[in-house]
Amino acid sequence: MDHYLDLKLLPDPEFAATQLMSALFAKLHRGLVELGSTAIGISFPDGDSAGHGFGQRLRLHGSAAALDQLLAGNWLKGMRDHVQLGELAVVPANAQHRRLRRVQVDSNPERLRRRAIKRHGLTEEQARQRIPDHAGKTTALPFIDLRSQSSGQRFRLFIAQGPLQTNPQPGTFNAYGLSHEATVPWF
Repeated sequence: MDHYLDLKLLPDPEFAATQLMSALFAKLHRGLVELGSTAIGISFPDGDSAGHGFGQRLRLHGSAAALDQLLAGNWLKGMRDHVQLGELAVVPANAQHRRLRRVQVDSNPERLRRRAIKRHGLTEEQARQRIPDHAGKTTALPFIDLRSQSSGQRFRLFIAQGPLQTNPQPGTFNAYGLSHEATVPWF
């Protein structure tokens, strides 16, 4: 994690920043899947952890070779008019570190009922009694709206930012650039 690259959203009168960030993130996800990389992490240096969004920048972290390999792919196709691509740069020596991880929230009572019917052999009425409409969990975490490539269904990818740390933690990143063990530089 010695290099980084910023992708800054450009203002667009037709699309909200949240829509553009979701589109950019979906393209990055497909690029990471295609590359098969577990060595690239992400951060949102302009965002906050109080659920108010991710801001205008998506920062990619990794080695110079890993980031160059990602950029050599065609994953930014269709987004180049909406994104300002920064220069590959070295992480500042005094950077702190932070873990960004996915948090899955069972927020849809209807989906929970379908799962209970399938897994526990309940009738629809039994599932409705066991899981009332207000049973879905909520969270104030910021999220990105995505569409599953396999099922075509829309879902929210909730992202939690851990506390700042002095020392980096090694590990691998998933195809969203998130990790339960590894940290990314935070500056």
